[in-house]
Amino acid sequence: MKKLYVGNLTYSVEDRDLVEMFSKYGEVISARVITDRDTGRSKGFAFVEFQTQEQAQAALELDGKDSGGRNLKVNMAKPQEKRQSSW
Repeated sequence: MKKLYVGNLTYSVEDRDLVEMFSKYGEVISARVITDRDTGRSKGFAFVEFQTQEQAQAALELDGKDSGGRNLKVNMAKPQEKRQSSW
């Protein structure tokens, strides 16, 4: 798995901030702060994807580190479960 879950983010963090924070561990393919559909406000977590598994593994070093006065939660992202259609 090359994708990381990043939690406990301050609500002001943007995608580009994540790229800056994680790029020292390798090539960031994507960085996306998850936002509320209705308000557009950050939900306080994000996903960061790396070029390789080794780079993602190295970035786990940020788990527990301070960012904006909050301790980051960084771990391997779990595969997204398929949602059951309500139709």
